[in-house]
Amino acid sequence: MIRKLIRKVLELPMGKRRGKPRVYPLPQHGIRRDQLSHAAVRVTSRLQEAGYAAYVVGGAVRDLMLGVSPKDFDVATNATPEQVHHLFRRSRIIGRRFRIVHVMMGPETIEVTTFRGGSVDDTNETGRIMADNSFGSQEEDAHRRDFTVNALFYDPSDETVIDYHHGVKDLHAKKLVMIGQPARRYQEDPVRMLRAVRLAAKLGFEIDEDTKKPIRAHAHLLKKEPGARLFDEMLKLLMSGQAYACLKKLRDEGLARGVFPLLDAVMDDKGDDAFLRLSLESTDARLRADKPISVGFLLATLLWRQVNQGWQRRVAEGEKSLPALMAAIDDVESEQENDLAIPRRFSVTMREIWTLQARFDNRTGARPYRFLEQPRFRAAYDFLALRSEAGEVPRELVSWWEEFQRADGAGCERLIAEAKEGGAEEPAKKRRRRRSGGRRKPEGGGGESAE
Repeated sequence: MIRKLIRKVLELPMGKRRGKPRVYPLPQHGIRRDQLSHAAVRVTSRLQEAGYAAYVVGGAVRDLMLGVSPKDFDVATNATPEQVHHLFRRSRIIGRRFRIVHVMMGPETIEVTTFRGGSVDDTNETGRIMADNSFGSQEEDAHRRDFTVNALFYDPSDETVIDYHHGVKDLHAKKLVMIGQPARRYQEDPVRMLRAVRLAAKLGFEIDEDTKKPIRAHAHLLKKEPGARLFDEMLKLLMSGQAYACLKKLRDEGLARGVFPLLDAVMDDKGDDAFLRLSLESTDARLRADKPISVGFLLATLLWRQVNQGWQRRVAEGEKSLPALMAAIDDVESEQENDLAIPRRFSVTMREIWTLQARFDNRTGARPYRFLEQPRFRAAYDFLALRSEAGEVPRELVSWWEEFQRADGAGCERLIAEAKEGGAEEPAKKRRRRRSGGRRKPEGGGGESAE
């Protein structure tokens, strides 16, 4: 009891304590070697054959114990990055804050990390780790990991799970517990708060009270994180398979409003947006079916409410539909450029999908044929279908375009005629001036736009 009190007062790191881990044999955890990827087994085997310790670690072990197939496998070892790189011809050392090795085997990349030590090389004034290339033992590495359920080591050679922090117990209790003092761990890396929310929502776990309590008070630390890092973490939230639940939990834990810039545009105080919910549920369904996800499309759905509100407001004020939409898009993009750097490869897709929404009302003349030739037509159409499900546009409009895509020449002409009879927007015709023999009078403005 006295020793525990002394350790608490002096805040000695876990790496200084000499506790034995609990070792679980195969019958107690159920993870067989053949459940690992071929690349993960080869990497651990080669490291062990070379005389090093090597384990599959982290989320892959956690997911396998939960009966979920991991999307990737990470390996931890006592070999240094240079020693790992020397063993594997197709490998590269990456990272500045903490060096890791990417080992490429066929189509798979295994991330190999050296056991981290108990000390930290460099921190800033808030306690954030700026450099972390001190290496140590397996026990020290376990203490440096974030949550107990992520600090499990699996040894493929004897099919055992090694647990230093009661991670197996917490996993069975569906509880997310921070290793060490939560407030200090959030100061070391504020993104851990986002990970806590993401994992809890994704796994259906409860965040331990001591782990959850400091989050709201330390949320402001996220403002100092690089925009690119926050963007990457946001994509993980959206690709978690429980995207809407993640966003709601971020709001509930005080991590959305004024802290995570893009989410200010996404989540209102009620957090109830039919279009957003439908789009994220659609993304979750595609992920479960192992179908590809377009990040640009997904981001376009996230910010659509802002764009649509600006568009409708401008139209109500008397602006024409397309110029009003373009101005609303410019406003939203300007705000996001200042807050969160969305890579151009995604922002271009977003803008194209949004811009094309104004063209679906044009169903007469040659315009529908030209519209079908647009490279982003299909993405824009899928976006329109989501808008229809959310009650933003009539279902008849979606049905018309759905039928137009499948129809033959006569069928297309029939649909266009029906649209014209129904009062669909006519193409704007340019006025042609008859040339006269004299000099033309100067015009005060430009000609009319075809769109």
